[in-house]
Amino acid sequence: MNTYLSSLSQAELIERCSKLEQQLAAQTAKVTELTKRANGRTPSPVPKKPMKDFDASRHSTRFIALKFSYLGHRYNGFEHANRCFTPLPTIEEVLWKALRKARLISPPVPEGVDASFEVIHDTRERERKYHIYGRSRHSDTQNKQHLDVNWEGCQYSKCGRTDRGVSAFGQVIGIRVRSNAPVEKQKVEAELENDRHMEEDMEDDEVDEVELDGEERAFDPIEDELPYVYMLNMILPHDIRILAWCPRPPEGFDARYSCLERRYKYFFTNPAFCPTPGRIGLTHASGQAAPVREGWLDIDRMREAAKKLEGTHDYRNLCQIDASKQMPSCQRRINFADVEEFDGVPTAMSTHPALNAHGEIVPKLASENNLDEVAGPKVYAIVVHGSAFLWHQVRCIAAVLFLVGQGLENPDIVDNLLDISQNPGRPHYAMADDAPLVLWDCVFPSEQEGDEAGLDWIYAGDQASIPGLTAKGDGKFGLGGVVDELWSQWHEAKLKEAQIGGLLSLAMAQGDNSSLQRGGFRDPHSVKGRSQKVYEGASKARLAGQYQPLMERRAMDSLEVLNTKYMASVKGVRRLAKRSEADGQDAGD
Repeated sequence: MNTYLSSLSQAELIERCSKLEQQLAAQTAKVTELTKRANGRTPSPVPKKPMKDFDASRHSTRFIALKFSYLGHRYNGFEHANRCFTPLPTIEEVLWKALRKARLISPPVPEGVDASFEVIHDTRERERKYHIYGRSRHSDTQNKQHLDVNWEGCQYSKCGRTDRGVSAFGQVIGIRVRSNAPVEKQKVEAELENDRHMEEDMEDDEVDEVELDGEERAFDPIEDELPYVYMLNMILPHDIRILAWCPRPPEGFDARYSCLERRYKYFFTNPAFCPTPGRIGLTHASGQAAPVREGWLDIDRMREAAKKLEGTHDYRNLCQIDASKQMPSCQRRINFADVEEFDGVPTAMSTHPALNAHGEIVPKLASENNLDEVAGPKVYAIVVHGSAFLWHQVRCIAAVLFLVGQGLENPDIVDNLLDISQNPGRPHYAMADDAPLVLWDCVFPSEQEGDEAGLDWIYAGDQASIPGLTAKGDGKFGLGGVVDELWSQWHEAKLKEAQIGGLLSLAMAQGDNSSLQRGGFRDPHSVKGRSQKVYEGASKARLAGQYQPLMERRAMDSLEVLNTKYMASVKGVRRLAKRSEADGQDAGD
């Protein structure tokens, strides 16, 4: 304690405090006055430097392939059609903007076309910003922009063209992008390659003269390259993920025509919709006995029908025909078709020693009580492999297999639909919902199998990708990693599933259970007829009234008739006129 202050009386202490307050007030006023004199106005903020235009000519380019996934629920399909308004963004639109934002591509953007990198998901906002072709009045279009995607100079090709709502886990594109390779070196390497083709016996001393400075470290096309996967994943939305890139696609690679096989999976649960309880649920609406309770699907019947799809057939009755394509036939080949139980749990989290709780190898996840065999709702997938598919082919196949699974059609309905001599036109039926369909994989030749036309993928987190990264993460795990991002999405969906599942179990167990005998009706004995429930892949079944077998329904026009009608229509006449004009120009040359 200060001995001086302790010796003062109360009155003396009060007097001293008053003097100190006066001194502090005077000093504060003086500092304020000096500050005002030094600068009579507040300093203006430093203006931001305008973003410099990107000069693509100062950078080298290279042709690569990209493998990526997307959940299609928020998108209007994969393919973007210019001069065609879509209420939701397409995957190509989002990808094109991300590639431009990363300066990986620099195609020309004409005046009046949206050059921003922003992706608008709200339909009303899209209607306010973009032209709606064929509907907008002139006054409405003055301040609107065109939403055109231009791949000029990009050598762009795509493997699959999924429809609205459909997802893909192995989509592939080929594209020319910006490279880290020195521009001069790239030119020299190109010249060297041409020289090798023209003169195989070129002497060593001639090669040495053309090479860059010998002491300069050679550019490594993988280690020194831009981290394409990481760059794009930092820009793309969470439901679109780049999985891998291929540094050396084979000569003449085209993502569409180089693909050997496309593999689809259509997911569903069993029961497919909430089962109809009581005795009523064991019969169809017609009163006939059903092979399984209404709501459940007979998987064995579906498998029997699926196997009939394999081979080369004309699938016109299992697709939607676009007459503008003028296809001579709908013949395709399905290499594999089946219905498989699907375990969507990422078991590697529990079985892999680098990820599980104790760091030990777990040979089998099942417990001693065989909990994996507990009966209950399961997830299945209709699996179809083929080299090429028709429009909505897999969704039409799924719709027919669901009818077979419900017992509304027999497995031999597939034989009838494939017999185009007896059934040249498709009977009217609704195709299955879009959301459960996934383009699971696109299969290409593999370099590792010794195929010269193979693709050698470098996946996120692979050792070969590490030197090119600039962030702390490895691109697969950690901040911004593919697995971490997907885990977050899975975790959110899984907890929601657990909550709703718990509520469902709770609601089913409540009450006196008398409703289990009424079949969903207030008075089942007074019900003279009920509407047949038909499953089409959505969360609920559709009430279809009295079910009419497919072979008894009115058939659509055959492929040949549809083609003829189209060519006789206004669009067809215009198409013929354009073709005749083009033929005349060719003849004049």
